[in-house]
Amino acid sequence: MVRGQGAYLDDLPFSDCLHLAFIRSQLPHARIRALDLGAAKAAPGVLQLLTAADLPEGLLPLPLRATQLPNDFEVADVPMPILAGDVVRFAGEAMVAVVAESPSQAADAADLVWPEMESLPSVGGPRAALDGGPPVQAAAPDNVLFSYHHQSGDVDGEFELAARVIRAQFAIPRLQGSPIEPRGCVAAYSADEDLLTLWCSSQDPHRPRMQMAYVLGRPLDRIRVVVPDVGGAFGSKGGLTPEYVVAAVTAIKLGRPVKWVETRSEGFLAAYQGRGMEADAELAVDATGHFKALRVRMIFDAGAYLMGHTAVVGATASSLVTGAYDIPAADVQVIGAATNKVPTGPYRGAGRPEATFVIERLADLAAVEMELDPVAIRKLNLIPPEAFPYLASTGTEYDSGDYPGLLDRAVELADYAKERTRLASDRSGGKLRGIGVAVAVESSGNGNWETAAAALQPDGRVLLLPGSSDHGQGHATTFSQIAADAMGIDTNDIEVHSGDSAEVPLGMGTFASRSVTVGGGAILLAIEELQRRCTIWAAHLLDIPEEELRWHHGAIGSAASEQLITLAEIAKAAATRPDGDLPELRGDGRFTLPRLAFGSSASVATVEIDRETGFVRVERLVTVDDAGPIINPLLAEGQVIGSSIQGVAAALFEEVAHDGEGQPLTEGFMSYSIPTMPDVAIEMLTEFRPTRSPLSPLGTKGVAESGCIVVPAAIANAVSDALLGLGVGQTNPPYSPEKMWRLLGGQL
Repeated sequence: MVRGQGAYLDDLPFSDCLHLAFIRSQLPHARIRALDLGAAKAAPGVLQLLTAADLPEGLLPLPLRATQLPNDFEVADVPMPILAGDVVRFAGEAMVAVVAESPSQAADAADLVWPEMESLPSVGGPRAALDGGPPVQAAAPDNVLFSYHHQSGDVDGEFELAARVIRAQFAIPRLQGSPIEPRGCVAAYSADEDLLTLWCSSQDPHRPRMQMAYVLGRPLDRIRVVVPDVGGAFGSKGGLTPEYVVAAVTAIKLGRPVKWVETRSEGFLAAYQGRGMEADAELAVDATGHFKALRVRMIFDAGAYLMGHTAVVGATASSLVTGAYDIPAADVQVIGAATNKVPTGPYRGAGRPEATFVIERLADLAAVEMELDPVAIRKLNLIPPEAFPYLASTGTEYDSGDYPGLLDRAVELADYAKERTRLASDRSGGKLRGIGVAVAVESSGNGNWETAAAALQPDGRVLLLPGSSDHGQGHATTFSQIAADAMGIDTNDIEVHSGDSAEVPLGMGTFASRSVTVGGGAILLAIEELQRRCTIWAAHLLDIPEEELRWHHGAIGSAASEQLITLAEIAKAAATRPDGDLPELRGDGRFTLPRLAFGSSASVATVEIDRETGFVRVERLVTVDDAGPIINPLLAEGQVIGSSIQGVAAALFEEVAHDGEGQPLTEGFMSYSIPTMPDVAIEMLTEFRPTRSPLSPLGTKGVAESGCIVVPAAIANAVSDALLGLGVGQTNPPYSPEKMWRLLGGQL
């Protein structure tokens, strides 16, 4: 990859390839009165134009439920169509597809399509949508696309007895995934084999393949999905998209490969977005500072349709909104509001940053109200290590952890007491500096099961075929380590292949910090089975009973003699004189996690706000993580640093903006501010403080999203601390220079 020898989607060579472009709505809600396609059809290189009416009969919309939700989670029947029919419901929704000989010819022809549109009433905000706004979908006249309510404990009684009730409203804006590589696909069809092959920039081959089979009504074995090198995803490439379906339909119809690669402007309009939540929250606190009950109503901006994973964000947030704290009673309501915007879905953290922001801001507001130090009030309320397994009042069972230990270590690394003294001195001199603390819980293992296969190759090396595939995390390195350690061989003797549904076993894929915890368990089972079969072969070749054989650094021999046989010798024997009574030298493993595992993290952030410009500079960021045993410290630290930088970006810079009717105001990086290197020139300290999960053989828990989850809350608390005493009150991210400048009294 460093040498530039990777092969991303747009690098793949295809001869005779056609290209796809889309005509997208410029209005957030409109009726399509007419489409003038004549000039586009006559344009050079154009082979076909497709509207919704031209799609094959029986073609289904994208799956509505592509993931497991709580049983009492209600979901409206509003799936994402492949192409808009009579009505478009967000600016950027595809109405017409153009297939041409080259990308430029497809784009030029798309510019020649003139739609006649009748604008319809639209709504751009979730609260406005729920408060009598115009219906986005006939199937959801109240603009509720999903809903959930959970209550446990004596919530009303605890609030009546509370010494203080902390009330606040919170809002987290929508964010754009912005991976280095945009989305894209190539679809090809072999009539002789009746086989549709889809190459796509995706997080795994399994979900696009299963969803494509559902949409097209094709048998799963008539679809192959290949995921080449992928330049990042952050959740934004987690399943099938309408564009991939159109590419497949046209490839089958025209008998030639069809390619689509997203432009950046298309990504801002049509790729699903993350976050987008508002919350009304109340925390009951007794006279000693203990948290007794939580009431929260979380409103998610779901957009115009439900993608397969839209509702899972709300479900995850509702399950973790009590965070790392022992809160005996909770009343949690989740609503997904329909708006005339592109749908939302999982973005790195997917519900956990939203939940963490709510409870961590409440904890800080409670500290101010009770005149307690933010660290002190947390230590009063954190779940103690001896309480695990711990059943939270949200109904979520945490497996293991040491939350007070994490906080203590983060505070120690940040030199918190000394920093507090320094802050007091700086404030007396007029500086706006603050320090913020946050503790977070990260669920991992969603999907619960994963597969892997391991095969002994003729040269004695092991081919590992994990169900989880890589899109930038370094899986080949980590999985090689797991397999090599289990088998007692060198990592150089492990070869990892992933991403091709024709080669790897059917699995769940890579998302939600699950790959090592669940995928690693499957690898161990596959290696264990391969070892068992190799032992059978060794017993046959050495003429020694199996029970007398032992493994010695990649070789098998008798404990009582010096007779040894290597894996290479076993492989050669199996290849040159196969015996029908002996097993194939391959092991298959499927591991099921009994329930979710929970990593955790603590963060301390120090910030300074420039009075003249409003710029918030993060001076120092400390994170301490519990991800269970760490397989590869370098890669794990890279995940923490990368996600922490995304957490900084979410706190200080990034916001997808729309007007009150849903019209996008951020359509590219000129108006959507991702940080540059100088913006994140931060002194960072990271450390791991593991506790084992009892749920998986490796004892591991998730870490890949920890920074996105905990850092925005820590920075929010630091900004609030810096503004303390200025009468600013509760503020929401992003804490951009303009917003802070206005809060500090700046004038245009």
